[in-house]
Amino acid sequence: MRRRMTITIGAAVLALAVSAPAVADPGQPGSDRSGRSEFGRATLTGFASLPALTFVPGSEPSGAQLGTTPVNGVTPPFSGQPVQGFSGIVRRQDGTFDVLSDNGYGGKANSADFLLRVHRVKPDFKRGKVAVLGGFDLSDPDGHVGWALTRADRKLTGADFDVESIVRTSDGTYWIGDEFGPFLLHFSATGKLLEAPIPLPGVKAPENPSLGGEQPNLGRSKGFEGMARSVDGRTLYPLLEGTVTGDEAGTLRMNEFDLRKRAYTGKRWTYRLESPDNAIGDMIAVDRHRFLVIERDNLEGDAARTKRIYLVDIRHADLRKTLVADLLDLANPHGLGGFGETFRFPFQTIEDVVILDDRTLGVLDDNNFPFSAGRTPGRPDDNEFITVRLSHPLLADPRVYR
Repeated sequence: MRRRMTITIGAAVLALAVSAPAVADPGQPGSDRSGRSEFGRATLTGFASLPALTFVPGSEPSGAQLGTTPVNGVTPPFSGQPVQGFSGIVRRQDGTFDVLSDNGYGGKANSADFLLRVHRVKPDFKRGKVAVLGGFDLSDPDGHVGWALTRADRKLTGADFDVESIVRTSDGTYWIGDEFGPFLLHFSATGKLLEAPIPLPGVKAPENPSLGGEQPNLGRSKGFEGMARSVDGRTLYPLLEGTVTGDEAGTLRMNEFDLRKRAYTGKRWTYRLESPDNAIGDMIAVDRHRFLVIERDNLEGDAARTKRIYLVDIRHADLRKTLVADLLDLANPHGLGGFGETFRFPFQTIEDVVILDDRTLGVLDDNNFPFSAGRTPGRPDDNEFITVRLSHPLLADPRVYR
């Protein structure tokens, strides 16, 4: 029997031991327990936006369970499926990106008419716009899901799964992390479920269909908010958004999943939030041992205080971290997006990070349409796509951005 390994990572996140010879050099930045970072202030280098009121052409109505009271000036239900809630991102090699809409309108009970979908988008930073080029719905035509689905045609909805993280493997298929189970879901290149949902042993959320009379040990919709694929493509690293019952408050489990064996390896790490009230938004591999993780508070607009990207390292347990970008304090010397010299990304949920080159990140918000209004009070947030240049290189494995 494989012995389970538990490693504590980070005072507020996974530990980064900057003195490690494998990743450090005289110019490599580091930090102390307080999160102060030698990376310095990051800079906004690109801004593009997709209007909140963007809908999939020719799509079905949605939002019927929201009632008819206006929300941030928008009155449900809607005549189509909104292109919203970007909760995961995959970089393609042609300047486009696959982005994952989450479960719809924030909960299982109100999202039965929201079709789960992957959109293909292309940002145009010169014009400040994001084009939607198409996409595909997620479905289970072959009956891999062993419990009743919302729709007879087996198209998947936000009442079936809460999809929050996505990676693409070398065969062109997608692995998606769900929060209701939590489950790992394997889809074809066109969105067809390829095998039965894979549960996380020993962890069940309240929405888990196999719960029965068992007590859940994870909060509602607190499953796989983040998930990274290893650089060699052999393993997945799904990261829970919530603390498992019995674990220390503010700690999150990250597990390792072997794609060839279709099984968890038994290796597990603990991600420590800066505050138990915080959450993670996304993660991506930098190299074999290091990852970028978005950590955020649950506030928006002027009230927002924590929207950060950390560099973390699973080899060390010395409770240190490296802050690489404070998304509420980005230099904006060219006034991109019509904003001032300091740019703030003040959204409640920021759930997408992608590495574009060794010093540039792409970051997107989940606009929680129509509920979030972090940019302008009383107006639903747009889907914004920004690029951020770090003050120092990541020294990343080139395979993550080539």
